[in-house]
Amino acid sequence: MSSLYERSLKVIPPVAGRATKLGVVKGKGSYLYTENGKKVLDFASGVAVCNLGHNNEAVVKAAKEQIDKLIHGGHNVVYYESYVRLAEKLVELTGNNTMVYFSNSGAEANEGAIKLAKYTTKRPAIISFKGSFHGRTLATASITGSSSAYRKNYEALLPSVYFAEYPYCFRCPYKQDKETCSMECIKQFDDMFKKLIDPYSVAAIIMEPIQGEGGYIVPPKRFLKAVRDICDKYGICLIFDEVQCGFGRTGKLFAHEHFGVEPDIFTCAKAIASGFPLSAVIGKKELMEKWPAGAHGGTFGGNPVSCAVSLATIEEMENGALENGNKMGKYLKDKLLKLKDKYDVIGDIRGIGLMIGVEFCKENNEPYGEIVTEIRQFAVENGLILLGCGTDHNVLRFIAPLTVSKEEIDTAVSIVDKAINNLI
Repeated sequence: MSSLYERSLKVIPPVAGRATKLGVVKGKGSYLYTENGKKVLDFASGVAVCNLGHNNEAVVKAAKEQIDKLIHGGHNVVYYESYVRLAEKLVELTGNNTMVYFSNSGAEANEGAIKLAKYTTKRPAIISFKGSFHGRTLATASITGSSSAYRKNYEALLPSVYFAEYPYCFRCPYKQDKETCSMECIKQFDDMFKKLIDPYSVAAIIMEPIQGEGGYIVPPKRFLKAVRDICDKYGICLIFDEVQCGFGRTGKLFAHEHFGVEPDIFTCAKAIASGFPLSAVIGKKELMEKWPAGAHGGTFGGNPVSCAVSLATIEEMENGALENGNKMGKYLKDKLLKLKDKYDVIGDIRGIGLMIGVEFCKENNEPYGEIVTEIRQFAVENGLILLGCGTDHNVLRFIAPLTVSKEEIDTAVSIVDKAINNLI
């Protein structure tokens, strides 16, 4: 009998390719179960979606109960309890000075965020960052700077988009030392405003508070604070894309909490509903109230089942998952640091909570992307799913669920250890 992968080749185009060839039939906790009966440890978590693990009992219960009540009402047509209650909860969690608009995906939320900024400021330009990933729709591809492949054959894209350097301290674009640098990454905005775009023409600066696909890069706190100051000075909206780094991934519900910087607008998706399609644009009330009916919309946003599941997801995070994620994140990072001491090919280990990247380098510190591909292949052959990232594809990312155990972390690190040992 043909495998799911073999069957897919006849009906699914290459654009819908996968990171593995695994066909799975169910999931539970940190594990997926394949069509061949194998149990596979999933440290991809559906690309940071299943932050509570697969088929969390509270999530399943909430979904089933809501399905029995209402599957779709249409948020353009009627109001329903799970939608309003989730909005109330998110407003409460973000200081009671925000409002929420629900859509389906991270890209859609980011489109909504830049539309909100443009609409309310009446300005044309957007500043994004090199190494960023915000989506694959035409507008979000326009503000994505992690790979030219996402833009190839789609030009021309959204106009008036400008790219700044992200503070990638391990590979500083300004060739500075982390301990003594004079923060040229902040000074770049003065140069940009002088030579490229007047600051009063900029609607928004959009950034990931922790860069995801670009390499799991954690910026200095003072950088985010400086960007906040720049936005305040010129009336620019600061947008945080928390599609991957939000909803518990870093051990806090929202990643920007680690930096003490509040955005004007931020986006959530992926883990917000533990695998059900949902995303959110969360903006300051003073901005959201200026966004009138008809200026934005969609059919499936804020689905009743997705909203009910999101409420259950938040409750689970508040009732111990975030705490466990913090503990296990520190445990995992310590284990990975020991690997760094053991192997010269590991150049850097970084991250917060259970959003951890391991960067691989050659002797001259050049990116070593080939070994990441080989480690991932070895891992999946030995029962572990891992993903890569980084603009040079040389970062191995660990995205274990917040519910992960020490034993599962030990297993994963042991497999990676064996892989590196076999490859060097």
